[in-house]
This record gives sequence, C-alpha cells and structure tokens, in this order.
Amino acid sequence: MRRDHDIVLFGATGFTGGLTARYLAGRLPAGARWALAGRDRGKLEDVRERVAAAAPGSPVPDLLVADVADPASVRRLAASARAVASTVGPYAVHGEPLVAACAAEGTDYLDLCGEPEFVDRMYAEHHAAAVGSGARIVHACGFDSVPHDLGALFTVQRLPEGVPLHVEGFVRAQGAPSGGTLHSLVGAFAEPGRALAAARRRRALEGTVPGRRVRVDRRGLPRTRLARGWTLPLPTLDPRVVVRSAAASERYGPDFTYGHYAAFRRPVSAVAAAAGAGGLLAAARVPALRDRLLALRAPGEGPGDAELAAGWFTVHFAGRGGGRRVYTRVSGPDPGYLGTAVMLAESALCLVHDDLPPTRGQVTTATAMGDALIARLRAAGFGFDVLDPAGA
Repeated sequence: MRRDHDIVLFGATGFTGGLTARYLAGRLPAGARWALAGRDRGKLEDVRERVAAAAPGSPVPDLLVADVADPASVRRLAASARAVASTVGPYAVHGEPLVAACAAEGTDYLDLCGEPEFVDRMYAEHHAAAVGSGARIVHACGFDSVPHDLGALFTVQRLPEGVPLHVEGFVRAQGAPSGGTLHSLVGAFAEPGRALAAARRRRALEGTVPGRRVRVDRRGLPRTRLARGWTLPLPTLDPRVVVRSAAASERYGPDFTYGHYAAFRRPVSAVAAAAGAGGLLAAARVPALRDRLLALRAPGEGPGDAELAAGWFTVHFAGRGGGRRVYTRVSGPDPGYLGTAVMLAESALCLVHDDLPPTRGQVTTATAMGDALIARLRAAGFGFDVLDPAGA
C-alpha cells in the first residue's frame, strides 16, 4: 500500500503528543515519511522545530491540518497514511471521526484510549468496515493497556499449552494522571449507563468463543506476596483487553481466567484509594463537582521534567496451569506520559515496519503485534522478566 506517509501523529500539539513526536523522530528509519497533524498549523510548526532540535538529522515531518469537526479533513488525513496514531482525547468526545475514516480507508489506527464505552462502541460501529478494508484498529496502546496485555501474553507463553490457565496481574505505579485520562475517567463515571449499553451491544455482535471460555476474575484478593502488599480489583479497560486477546488465540488454553488488581504496600493506602475512587464516582455525577474535577488538569497539560523522571510502574503477574506456576514482571518509566509516549510510538513503528501475523478489524496489541512489540519495548528499556519463584 503506497501512501504519502508511513505514520501520521494526530494530536501532536498536546503534551503527550509532543513527547510521542520527539521519541518517534529519534526512532524512525532513514527515509521514513511521516507527518504531524492537528488543528493549528502554527502550533504544529512549533512542535516540528522542537522535534528537529531534539533529534537532529531525523526525517523532517510534514504538517497536516485536520479537525474532527471537519470530517473531510480527517478523511484526507487517513487516506494519506499507512498508520495514524491519535493522542486526541477524551476519545468518547473526539475519537470517532478518525476511527471511521481509518476503517473506511484501510488505514491502521492506534490510540491511547482507556475508555471501555468508546472501545466497545467503535467495535459495534466500525469493526466490520475495518475487516472489509483490511485496517487494523488498535486501541489502548499506552499504559492502558500495553503492559497488562503483553505481560499476560508473556506469562501465558511460559505455561503449558492446551490446559486451563489462570493469570493475575498486580499493578503498582507512581506518576500523575494525564489531563486526557482525568477527563476520560470523569466522563465514564458520569454516565455509566452508556458503557453498560455499549458492552451489551458488543457482546451480542461478538458471541462466544466456540469450545473455549475466557473471563475476567472479579473476586477480591486481599493480599499478595508477589507484589508485597494489599490489593484492590481494578475495573479498568485492561482486563477486558487481556481476555479479548485470550479469545483470539488458542495459546491461552481452553479455559482462561484473568484477575487484575492494584497493589499497595500498606492496607491504609488501599483503603484511601478505594475511598478516593468512590468519591470520584460520586462527584462525577454532580455537575458542579464534575466541573471542578475537570478544571484540575486540562487535556494537553502535563507535569514538569522532575515529576516525569520520578515516575515508574511495575506489573507483577502470577500464572498457573497444568501443574505449573510462573511469576513474571513488566516494568517501565512514568506511566502516564513518558512510558505511554514510548509505547504508542513503538506500536506505530511495529505496525508499519515489522513482520506481523495477518489481522484486520479491531484487535488488541497482543493479537496484532505480540512478540514483536515486546522485543521493541525491551530494546527501549522496558523490563519483561521471569522471576525466581523462591523470591517472587
């Protein structure tokens, strides 16, 4: 497929978009054809100057002006690219025009979406078109949900084949949430009915996996020796992504269960986190309080260099099946910004340049990229490690 650009980064003028642009510039192969896209050409020119200063000698990006409020401009953007990576959220508000355009044009699409309602709705609305055109629609290519999806795959690959498997993931992280993440969370909490309706619609379209069972383990798990602390179930997009990867591959066994938890060193921290989540859920449904929450950090805003440098994450995995137990760990830098920018950029590079299994339609990172993306992230400094059971 010959297009004007290998990769287009949409939303390059935002905080995470700028980080992604700078990282991407330093990783592009010689002769790569890429572009920065957004609504404001002047701001795009500023980003291009910063990218050139940070990565001298890198391929110079073109600039494309496009606005989700102008469907024709978004369609032209999609038609120009082999792959489009979008950092423009909240996706429930801004995301669908680009997904629709990529599905129609046969263009691979990636984003940082952690919004279950949006992901399910895009499956219902555009999966069939993407299957027909050959486009790969890959949501959640940042901290939501790459470490969890690829970490579960990495763990499963070290367990026996053809037997029931159970995997648990335990998340610990330090770092400020992005403005886009905050707005997405508040939006999801404000109207939970939409998410339930979208999930039901998707289930009706997908059906079940013949002869196999995959499911999320929603039971509580008070303590874990693996992550050295106390836990709370995490009802995020991540476990849904993991079980969709499992549904797409027999390697996960005939009966696969995944449990997803936040891990805390002290029980008081777990209690405080639960109370905070409950407060956020309640406040998101009160218009005045919701507005105050949204004012805390706007999409496109981010922390300073010191805060970014102090960020980190680890996800410990415990897998069992066929009489065997395996313990693994995925680790990386600041999850909300630095790590997410690397994961999105490497995902785009992987789709465009690596030899991957044939897939089409809405797929997960593990299904579309799997081992190739794990290799890229390891080369970028992320950890994918098998732990000694005695010390796990």
